[in-house]
Amino acid sequence: MDGLSGAASVITVINLSAKIALHCFQYSVAVKNAKEDIGNLQREVSRIRDVLEGAKKLLEGPKEMRLSTSQKLSDSLKGCLVQLEELNRQLEPSNTRKAMSRLGVRALKWPFTRKEVGKIIADLERYKQTFSLALQVDQTGLTLNLDQKTDNLHQKIDLAKLPIAKGASFDSHMDEHNARCLANTRVELRRQIAEWAEDRNSNPIFWLKGMAGTGKSTIARSVAQSFADQHQLAASFFFKRGEGERSNATRFFTTIATDLMAYVPGLISGIRKALDADPGISERVLKDQFEKLILQPLSEIQQAPLQTLAYIVVIDALDECEQEKDIRVILQLLARTKDIKPVSLRILVTSRPELPIRLGFKEMSDGTYQDLVLHEVLKRTIEHDIRLFLEHELREIQKQRSLSSNWPRKDQIQALVELAVPLFIFAATACRYIADRRDNPRKRLEVILQYQLATHISKLDRTYLPILGQLLDDEDEADKQRRTSEFQDIVGSIVVLESPLSISSLAHLFQISKEDIRCRLDSLHSVLSIPDSEDLPVRILHRSFRDFLVDSQKKGKSPFWIDERETHERLANKCLELLSSPEGLRQNMCKLLNPGTLRSEIDERTIAICLPPELQYACRYWVHHLERSDCHIHDEDPIHLFLQKYFLYWLEAMSLIREAYKCIHIINRLQALAESDMSTVSSFLHDAERFTLRFRSILENTPLQVYSSALIFAPETSIIRKTFADHIPRWVNMISKVGDDWDACRSVLEGHSIWVSAVAFSPDGQLVASASHDSTVRLWETATGSCRSTLEGHSERVSAVAFSPDGQLVASASYDSTVRLWETATGSCRSTLEGHSESISAVAFSPDGQL
Repeated sequence: MDGLSGAASVITVINLSAKIALHCFQYSVAVKNAKEDIGNLQREVSRIRDVLEGAKKLLEGPKEMRLSTSQKLSDSLKGCLVQLEELNRQLEPSNTRKAMSRLGVRALKWPFTRKEVGKIIADLERYKQTFSLALQVDQTGLTLNLDQKTDNLHQKIDLAKLPIAKGASFDSHMDEHNARCLANTRVELRRQIAEWAEDRNSNPIFWLKGMAGTGKSTIARSVAQSFADQHQLAASFFFKRGEGERSNATRFFTTIATDLMAYVPGLISGIRKALDADPGISERVLKDQFEKLILQPLSEIQQAPLQTLAYIVVIDALDECEQEKDIRVILQLLARTKDIKPVSLRILVTSRPELPIRLGFKEMSDGTYQDLVLHEVLKRTIEHDIRLFLEHELREIQKQRSLSSNWPRKDQIQALVELAVPLFIFAATACRYIADRRDNPRKRLEVILQYQLATHISKLDRTYLPILGQLLDDEDEADKQRRTSEFQDIVGSIVVLESPLSISSLAHLFQISKEDIRCRLDSLHSVLSIPDSEDLPVRILHRSFRDFLVDSQKKGKSPFWIDERETHERLANKCLELLSSPEGLRQNMCKLLNPGTLRSEIDERTIAICLPPELQYACRYWVHHLERSDCHIHDEDPIHLFLQKYFLYWLEAMSLIREAYKCIHIINRLQALAESDMSTVSSFLHDAERFTLRFRSILENTPLQVYSSALIFAPETSIIRKTFADHIPRWVNMISKVGDDWDACRSVLEGHSIWVSAVAFSPDGQLVASASHDSTVRLWETATGSCRSTLEGHSERVSAVAFSPDGQLVASASYDSTVRLWETATGSCRSTLEGHSESISAVAFSPDGQL
């Protein structure tokens, strides 16, 4: 696509986007029952237009832009144009024009269902992301005067090597309807954050902390939107427990890096270099991901960006990251952004003030962060903001339900304010409950106000008991027990799930009808996000609802108390039942024609059809639920029998969903659940571990080779080979005999570029440290053979390495005349010991680790 045709296509899409946005405005005036869908579509089309306006400016610039990278994406531009033309056709049907000539906009009827709008928006989001990245590459080329080199730059970036946590961005479609701050609320707080972001001398990290329900996420979304509107927001990550990869740090830095690429000129070349050097960087430890994908690329930018203000990164709900160690590592690594030049970063972090986070901030050096305690904001300020929120929401309810103008009374609003302070979650939940169209708002308001005089219950009880109490109203004892049991089974599972599932997926997993699930959830729209589509996930609106249900102090006191252990056991059983069913695990699940088909060659839609969400969930998390249920594995029990029949199918499925790298860890966790090391199932799992370790590369890249290669080349006495011997293809003839048993070599640790001069085991045997002439130390996991971290800093070859007695530190000696102390958890250098004048050949810790 030459420059002229590129310009024409860009301008055509811009004009068409503007036309569709105008149509959406006309529909929003005329159509009452689809305003939310219309608004969502209008915003997404406008975002496409905004991105391409930037491309248009490049084309009109003094360099008559070749848009080198964007030309490589001509297929995406053409695809977007086709979709917009069809969208425009449907929004402006010819048969409506005659009616409009007589009746005006009243004749308009919205032509799409909510599900169709969701699909259109998802397609447009993909186009927008592609255009944004392409445009950034071209801007980078101009800034650095790279011109034609930029063409190759984008070609070599494989975004599949930078997997992101879906839905983690502040403007994610799945969280689109979450609240933002109302006008004239949180004014002082938002002003402080804005001033911090603009002040070149301010601390690089702003920690906004507050107890559950004080509105941290609402503030984070609001300020992120404000920074985005000012073109200052460079990245965002909103943690959320129970939301798969949003609940842990696995995809944290890859998501941040992907966001940064689209906004920081010059960053792409550094990230490309990191991916070329280590295509598997996304699976490395957090320290390596941070250094290779963020720190080094930002530090290598030669020319200061045209952006005069700092780039902002917003990280919300850090306390909802599952692993406490990961939280500490993230904070330590973020603190290192303080000295990055010439790019200036400001990082806003919100969280509850829990111990791991407090300790993480305490370890930072002076001048690294400033904090603000949300629940210590002046009471009158909180009251003012909650009052404005309640007045706004209740006024909307009064209009929508055609209630009298004197509803609610001022004393009722005041009572709600007093019940809510300082928890915004109370106000938000109460308004959702009152607004529910299944009941009279007046009646529901009175139900909430009944708790005004109850002094013996907590704020969370006042928030959630009015909603749950209605489930058992006017029921006899037998019906109460039935409803309570159904609540614990369905809602209890929803709040304990590791990743949310749709009503359709829940129905398949639990083997109950979708109608039954929807009936049980119908009264819970105030606390759960329940989409109209049965194929979209049901989500908890706020983590405090889960905290309320699983609170151990409510055992025996509340009919709604959820026993986590029992719920995990039930989920583990349901996962295994699904995996063992005819629609579950089986050989060649995607009906591939060639056993050598690479995973990268399989269409994602094929994966989604052959492995629906509930089956993928069961593959990922059945062992997690088994662990949390405190169950053990015995010979010939259901777990043992399942493994004997389905183990290879499970490996295939994990490869198909790109989770094969986790299999060794999962098998290790199963081994820990085996009742006896001498049991048959323990021997099976030990052999499964050796099998998976030996053929890891095959499993990750070619799913069906688990039968056609791995099984064939396993030793004759391998339990896995014997158990699944009938799965060896008959067309395979072995020319030479394989070994009788696994050899003594458990795994080969490869990665150093020159000789290895020394190795040492950690005291607990979980890690191996290797010192090399390539000037690095590597830490390896003994269980998996994978490299946990590369410790870089020495300028000459490393001659010796040793672990401290507690395993928390590694000492390395080098020919550069220094000894370095490294933290094993984070891979960061704690200190450099200087004083020797010649090379150092040995290093050791004192028995107490103090010297």
